[in-house]
Amino acid sequence: MKKFLVMVGSCMICGLFISGPAAAEDMSNYELNERVKKLEEKMGAGGGAEWTDRITISGAIEAEAGFVNTDYDDPGSDDVDSSDIVLSTVELGVDAEIHKHVSGHILFLYEEGEDIVVDEGFITIDGKDVVPLYLNAGQIYLPFGQFESHMITDPLTLDLGETSDSAVQVGFANDIIDASVVVFNGDIDESDEDDDTIASYAAGITFSLPDGSIPNVGLSAGVSYISNIADTDGFEGFLEASDQVEDHVAGVGAFVSLSFMDMIFIEAEYIGALDDFEDGDIGDAFDEGDESKPSAMNVELAVALLENLELAVRYGTTDDIKGGIDDESLPETQYGITAAYGLFDSTTLALEYLKSDYENDDEETVITAQLAIEF
Repeated sequence: MKKFLVMVGSCMICGLFISGPAAAEDMSNYELNERVKKLEEKMGAGGGAEWTDRITISGAIEAEAGFVNTDYDDPGSDDVDSSDIVLSTVELGVDAEIHKHVSGHILFLYEEGEDIVVDEGFITIDGKDVVPLYLNAGQIYLPFGQFESHMITDPLTLDLGETSDSAVQVGFANDIIDASVVVFNGDIDESDEDDDTIASYAAGITFSLPDGSIPNVGLSAGVSYISNIADTDGFEGFLEASDQVEDHVAGVGAFVSLSFMDMIFIEAEYIGALDDFEDGDIGDAFDEGDESKPSAMNVELAVALLENLELAVRYGTTDDIKGGIDDESLPETQYGITAAYGLFDSTTLALEYLKSDYENDDEETVITAQLAIEF
């Protein structure tokens, strides 16, 4: 086992230098050999078991079978039925405890039709029992929006507001409050600026009810802010120009999550722009001459009918997002129901019915069966 770990560690280090030619050129063979030797000594001299105890591996696999009915409002377009079986999601996470106050996190993600990517990769420095402060540096999801859901399909709030970027985050966290601010170099600049600088930021604060403070009741609520909502992953697809807007438009998010006796769950969230985008920024998603302030809302109610059976319903809406299915727009309204049954530990079978109505009166009905495991 130790020999295997030494071999893996050596390969990882060599791989890092091979993938970064510039760094390898600056380092002599002697220096590289010395680093590998030190790692081998650390792992081989009784340190292997200690090192592996610091590593935690987790992940998820989701396989789905789906049926889609597309009903176009245009009489000249035929309705379309389709179905498929896909490996929808694979996640593999690695967490490493480097020191009492230092840890690292990597999350590899595969989604149907996409390449495998490093979805998250960051270093955390925190105060733990000393001070309730933390710092994350690397590829992270910004503290803008919460996106809690009991359904198979992501909520419209996530489609509009989720944001992943390389950033530095500083926060304060205890049993009641988690507040943080993050700075990053956004992809979307103002049209009159040529500087490629760290000029975007986001902030969020979440309040949670301490366990047991109100018997059988769980509560968390929060608000968040982003200096340029056009930097969100979902919003960039609506832009006329891929990297510019006339003026940055800030965004705000708010959510409430309630539970009663761990049997009834209520999720409510809003994500939206705080000001209008100028004509020409949004492109085909809006009529010519319009100034628009996009937003999305999601409300869900979930009930644990039995110990392993949960039933959830959703109602979601968007505003100021025009277009139809072929425009890759977001639905104007969305509603549906999901039943999820825990077959075994960390193994869930779910069935979802979801109806989406678009601003141009296109309609889409999706039935999805999902088998998922977590480890």
